[in-house]
Amino acid sequence: MPELPEVETVRRGLAPVMEGRTILRAEVNRPDLRFPLPRDMAARLSGRRVLGLRRRSKYLLADLSGGETLLIHLGMSGRMLISGHAPGAFVHDHRPRDRHDHVVLHVEGDVRITFNDPRRFGAMDLFATDRADDHRLLRDLGPEPFGNAFHEDYLIDRLSGRATPVKAALLDQRVVAGLGNIYACEVLHRAGIDPRRRMRAIARHRVAALVPAIRAVLAEAIEAGGSSLRDYRRADGELGYFQHSFRAYGREGAACPTPGCSGTIRRIVQSGRSTFFCPACQR
Repeated sequence: MPELPEVETVRRGLAPVMEGRTILRAEVNRPDLRFPLPRDMAARLSGRRVLGLRRRSKYLLADLSGGETLLIHLGMSGRMLISGHAPGAFVHDHRPRDRHDHVVLHVEGDVRITFNDPRRFGAMDLFATDRADDHRLLRDLGPEPFGNAFHEDYLIDRLSGRATPVKAALLDQRVVAGLGNIYACEVLHRAGIDPRRRMRAIARHRVAALVPAIRAVLAEAIEAGGSSLRDYRRADGELGYFQHSFRAYGREGAACPTPGCSGTIRRIVQSGRSTFFCPACQR
């Protein structure tokens, strides 16, 4: 499932073709995705101007004229595909319609934005913009990793003394928003912390060191356009490249890249998810 860097990359790709532009017509080709789609969704989107496109955790939020916000979650296989004469460095002809094109936005300037989702694990919703903080998918989210509310003292206060394994703690969206399995593995490898360690067994200064590690890993991933594993594509159809920079994730049996370490990357399963780490240098 796309994590923060992938969703932020998609947002940056969509912003030039959506922000300040009007959705001339919306097509909604099925009644539901992971959840039922909003009632009268096509009519509520058609004719609305996109005032801004932002990201909250792993969700895209398009604020519309008329006081509503469109929430988009990509799920496992969802893609936002741009076609037409979009501003910027790429032009894509409108492609033939696909049976998995569930929502299509016709934006002024002969631009088409298509939400394609073969597995239908994605989601869309419409709600009052001024009630965003109360939305059931957003209200319990923790601070953004790049925001001022996410800092060393905050993380120490939230996590120190807990019996939870550190990787599970980092995946808790109530603690920090947008961090998923891939980047939690990468962060812990960079910080030299064993993903199995209980938070109460980790010194406070090491908990604090997770903050810059999280920010560095996510920033590098965004710069690389995210990580393309299985279905993920950027909004221009291209692949992300951060998977070529993985130090731990997906590298079972490979030599640890930490300078001076002679260990080998190992894979274990935690809470049903694969965890990759180096037993030699992650303590």
